[in-house]
Amino acid sequence: MGINDMKLRWLMYRYHFRAQCRENSNLKQLFSEALPVLQTQTQELGARQLSLFHFGTQLFLYYESPAPSVDPHELFAHCEDVLAIWPGMSSARRWVPMIDIFHYHKPVSEQQWLRKKASARPYARIGHLKPDQVASYVFYHYQYQEEKPGDGDKYGMIALHENLMFFYSEDPATIEKPSYSGKLSTSHTPSDWAGTMEPHFIPWDSADGSSRIWLEIPLVIRA
Repeated sequence: MGINDMKLRWLMYRYHFRAQCRENSNLKQLFSEALPVLQTQTQELGARQLSLFHFGTQLFLYYESPAPSVDPHELFAHCEDVLAIWPGMSSARRWVPMIDIFHYHKPVSEQQWLRKKASARPYARIGHLKPDQVASYVFYHYQYQEEKPGDGDKYGMIALHENLMFFYSEDPATIEKPSYSGKLSTSHTPSDWAGTMEPHFIPWDSADGSSRIWLEIPLVIRA
């Protein structure tokens, strides 16, 4: 196998983290000023498609890399004083990893994962699961993921931390048939998907009195 063939087989790793800002932080100003250094850091560390979203003082970070380990603390070392320290570890951490619990596609090589739509816009939503429904939600989504791979946006995925979910996707969506088969040959994914999923959620209340299970959150920066 030649060098070029080896490059085509390199995987693309997906990273998703959650952080908490200190109170009274001007996020847009802070990260706009920090963007030039962040862009340099992403290039040096090999991060790609970096998108940072926020909901109140909470931050949700997504990026990709062919490198199997790209630490967000290194990416944001120049401005992470604005982030609160997250407890639970002996060493100080400001970013906590979220777990991939669903994806429409999985990266199988760097070439396969390249964007064909340069103008695609990243967007994100968050949702709260009822604590006693987390296992059920993960079960249904694994079943869906492996029975019907490629059924939505190629880059769409859901990550989980505690009972808070972060949904990342891009618009316009990239719909492709995957180059691999799912791990399940069954056909048990519910036909009434929305109806099956709704009882799993703690809804977000809105000003007009309606409730939503997903809440779209704004993009702060993209690097």
